[in-house]
Amino acid sequence: MALVGAEEFNENLRRIRETVGESLARAGRGPDDVRIMAVTKGFPREAAETAAAAGLDLLGENRVQEAEAKFGTVPPPAELHLIGHLQTNKARKAAALVACVQSIDKYETAAALDRHAAALGKRMPVLLELNTSGEESKSGYGEPAALLADLDRIRALPSLAVAGLMTVGPLAGGERAARAAFVRLKTVFEEIRSRSGLPDFRELSMGMSQDYAMAVEEGATLVRIGTALFGERSYSR
Repeated sequence: MALVGAEEFNENLRRIRETVGESLARAGRGPDDVRIMAVTKGFPREAAETAAAAGLDLLGENRVQEAEAKFGTVPPPAELHLIGHLQTNKARKAAALVACVQSIDKYETAAALDRHAAALGKRMPVLLELNTSGEESKSGYGEPAALLADLDRIRALPSLAVAGLMTVGPLAGGERAARAAFVRLKTVFEEIRSRSGLPDFRELSMGMSQDYAMAVEEGATLVRIGTALFGERSYSR
């Protein structure tokens, strides 16, 4: 399917904002407690321009190579995050291209990103990704214990700021499985947030086009929306 036009995009965004608002109300949360990220992976740069023109200030890309092709010459029109798996050998390019990496899943990757951010004079926020579904096709720490074991080392890296957690909901299992995954992430999030010394730790990135309403009800502060905004793409995560 071709990228939707601006009018259809704006109508999609209106519906998404309405759904987010309803989910926030059901959860007893404030109307401004969730940010919407436009996930532009698999779409041309035009998608990012459309999203920014509609007032969205967050963009998400899965792959460093794709982000570089779209934004390596002309910077993105809004804040760009990497939401897909980051290979250590791509950390240098990621540090230069994006404002935040949401998919840290091992210390070695974080350390490489820290070195390159330092060389650029940047202090980058990062999120740690937890695989809450147990699906082998997904990246992320396999267990909370592994994430927690790396946390203290990552938080000590001077050019990174641990800003929260991220997960991708399960592909199968319906609402029960999705909610269980989001509750699991929220539990780990609250455990970490109860510790001292992490002033930037406030982001809970979970929920995509198919499950963002449930994610908001379970505590998401950021939802990552692609197909519900732009239409079908040629590939998915």
